[in-house]
Amino acid sequence: MAERAQHPDAQALDEVVRFTSELIRIDTTNRGGGDCRERPAAEYAAARLAEAGIEPTLLERTAGRTNVVARIEGTDPSAGALLVHGHLDVVPAEAADWSVHPFSGEIRDGVVWGRGAVDMKNMDAMILAVVRDWARQGVRPRRDLVIAFTADEEASAEDGSGFLADRHAALFEGCTEGVSESGAFTFHDGAGRQFYPIAAGERGTGWLKLTARGRAGHGSKVNRENAVSRLASAITRIGHHEWPLRLTPTVRAALTELAAVYGIETDLRDVDALLDKLGPAAALVESTVRNSSNPTMLDAGYKVNVIPGEAVAHVDGRFLHGCEDEFRSTLDRLTGPDVDWEFAHREVALQAPVDSPTYARMRAAVEEFAPEGHVVPYCMSGGTDAKQFSRLGITGYGFAPLKLPEGFDYQALFHGVDERVPVEALHFGVRVLDRFLRTA
Repeated sequence: MAERAQHPDAQALDEVVRFTSELIRIDTTNRGGGDCRERPAAEYAAARLAEAGIEPTLLERTAGRTNVVARIEGTDPSAGALLVHGHLDVVPAEAADWSVHPFSGEIRDGVVWGRGAVDMKNMDAMILAVVRDWARQGVRPRRDLVIAFTADEEASAEDGSGFLADRHAALFEGCTEGVSESGAFTFHDGAGRQFYPIAAGERGTGWLKLTARGRAGHGSKVNRENAVSRLASAITRIGHHEWPLRLTPTVRAALTELAAVYGIETDLRDVDALLDKLGPAAALVESTVRNSSNPTMLDAGYKVNVIPGEAVAHVDGRFLHGCEDEFRSTLDRLTGPDVDWEFAHREVALQAPVDSPTYARMRAAVEEFAPEGHVVPYCMSGGTDAKQFSRLGITGYGFAPLKLPEGFDYQALFHGVDERVPVEALHFGVRVLDRFLRTA
């Protein structure tokens, strides 16, 4: 218990709040297409590391799109290194829609407000606060830690983790596992139970561009080769398609552990019925029991009385680990002979073991500070920089701990309006992250 009182110290608890607020004030909006500049936030993070005697390396593929990498040596050189990473960019925010300015970093009533408060400048701040606390206390982790703050996660990652993995692999030498966003947050089921899902997998990313071609002509004439009609038919088929059930090992484990908490017999032959019995907790898995394909963008024509010769649509597709071939063949069938499709952006699906020592240590760290909670594995419906780092053989987990009050809709705040994080959640995160990283 004495060790717990020492780590982290009061200064670390103050710093995680300050760092979160100050990082939010640095506008790193990523509008896609290269329209972002992370360098000021990267320089901020690098300066905080340097103040603690940790030597940062700043790297850019494109001017202004800056990444930071640093290594902290562990006490056991035989242990594989652990990558701890967070991205510096954020999605756009329309100030008129917010209760506070999205880049104010305002701290009000025990809550830090602003774009990036949960995605994911809070985790960036936790990492900085923990390693600075270690420098003051003289703490060294068991295994080498590689700290990375990346650019461009909210778009293609070409200037961020993709660039680092492809061009600077030597900086990650020895890394066998990694941790980053979207895991170990409180999920309330509305009936008094608290879950802490740790991500042990991600669906693959398949952003699609569909192109229909036909015969251009006058809008008043019969045209049986109308590109817009062809595209609309394909989009309708895709949007209405019922993808078959596919259970990955992580999702199987999640369903089994959730059912055990509720005392429900685990019958994976009828997963939809099982999800119904889980009630609100089904939200942790229901988006990851199937592939998905959601039409999101349409572009056709330039005048109401002109039939265009081409029409384009975009689809947000996601596929489970081991299910990409099925995803491709299904899209071939759904688009039909008159519509071509291609990947506008593709990244792999990930699968991480839930019986590994690292997962067990994450579970133990959460349970120490939230003994009333139930730690369960889950698969992310979307993706993170772990996809790009997997090219280096790094197994990725989602572990950015936050203890959240009931009614605080964490998932809705990702890319949402009035993004914010409680101060107490940040304090919890620092304590849990500190405990895990020292024992990992």
